[in-house]
Amino acid sequence: MHRKFAPAPRVFTLILAVFCACGIRAFGAEDIPPPFGFRWNDPSAKVEQVLTAAKAKIITREQKEKREIWTVEGLVQPGLKRTLFEFKEGFLVEVELQYEYDKWTIENYNNRMGEIRRYFDAKFGTGKLVSRTRDTDTDVIQTLVGYQWIVGGTMLELFYFSAQRDQLVYRTITVTYKAI
Repeated sequence: MHRKFAPAPRVFTLILAVFCACGIRAFGAEDIPPPFGFRWNDPSAKVEQVLTAAKAKIITREQKEKREIWTVEGLVQPGLKRTLFEFKEGFLVEVELQYEYDKWTIENYNNRMGEIRRYFDAKFGTGKLVSRTRDTDTDVIQTLVGYQWIVGGTMLELFYFSAQRDQLVYRTITVTYKAI
């Protein structure tokens, strides 16, 4: 009995193509996962169960069109004041971390912003500057600096915001993870 086999170059090409396809899938641009071990499209009930187990408190639940936004406090992370969880039709699509450091100077915020940006640049490639504004048109001086990373079907945004009137100062750093 005589069997026909594909010529060696075709077999080699096929094997090479399979390995390349697997390699691209394994090492290609994968999505940026949301923080705290969650996954995109986790149901709100699962997120609530994890938050309850972590002794975090859901302060508000706000409905906006087909979205629900939870404001959560009590997640343990240095400087983390609150976290916003956004659900579309009951599934996780966005997480925003809001950091505020009591008694920090603008230099402390600038240094922290730089550290976070360098970390994300190293992990996801150089971020795109999407905002750098300073508004001095009123008695409140406002500054906004923001960067963005898009990886796969996800987006990560890093923003610094400050508002100052005389001695009253508000500063925050936000890190927002989004499924797009």
